[in-house]
Amino acid sequence: MTATTADAPGTPGAEASVLEVWGDPIAHSLSPRLHAAAYRELGWAWQYGRRRVAADEFAAEIAGLGLAYRGLSITFPLKAEAFAAATRLDETSVLTGAANTLVLRGGERLGFNTDVDGLVADLTEQGVAGLAEARIVGAGATATSALVALARLGADRVEVLARRPEAAAPLVGLGERLCVGISVATLLGSDGGPVPLTLSTLPGGAELPADAAARLAGDGGLLYDVVYGHWPTVLADAWQRAGAPAVDGRGMLLQQAVRQIRAFATGEVTEPLPREQDVVAIMRSALMED
Repeated sequence: MTATTADAPGTPGAEASVLEVWGDPIAHSLSPRLHAAAYRELGWAWQYGRRRVAADEFAAEIAGLGLAYRGLSITFPLKAEAFAAATRLDETSVLTGAANTLVLRGGERLGFNTDVDGLVADLTEQGVAGLAEARIVGAGATATSALVALARLGADRVEVLARRPEAAAPLVGLGERLCVGISVATLLGSDGGPVPLTLSTLPGGAELPADAAARLAGDGGLLYDVVYGHWPTVLADAWQRAGAPAVDGRGMLLQQAVRQIRAFATGEVTEPLPREQDVVAIMRSALMED
């Protein structure tokens, strides 16, 4: 899966490559800003854009891509579609059943899930360590990545809050594979007691009764909300009213993007970028621009 020297970006004579982020909605995405900053710092002649793609349009859109395309970043609601479209998958994608990165190379589509490592890296930066239990709000594709990340951070008990408890069944099964005990409740009925971390995976703009949000804020510890384009969310507002700490998902976006760029460059997520610390610093500055 690793690129040859002749394929490697940044080498003399390397052709420009086209990359995009796909999702619906997509106008709010900060990925183009992050990737463009990284490519400039690295001196790579890559172009990175965005495309609004609905789930029922995904197959036709990816089939129509030309040879200039090197890869895709995938966001809501297309991670299951990307997983299905991949010809090869990394271990984390297989575990979660979702892919947020497709590397297009030699007729293959290499699928990766960089959300998990991105989330682990940013939660670690937030001081989350020695985690035994936590709460996940939501039960979609991002919730599976959140559960794997929590397991890698040491959690062995996780409460999942879902609008429809039956939607959490895949998370219960995944918890069994990860040796993590899963309890399930509705968004209005959490009774799991205090937790040091609440990880919200609800889409931006999702509605939640104010009383339910306030109750969760009362015993939810740090709120890590993966949303960044609709801030503050209902939950973040409740946490702020309660005087409790709440952070958005920009740090996760940054860390998973670094791993995406690694994959686009080499076909692997573990091979660091040239001068990676400098690249990350430039990306972080770009992320904070107004």
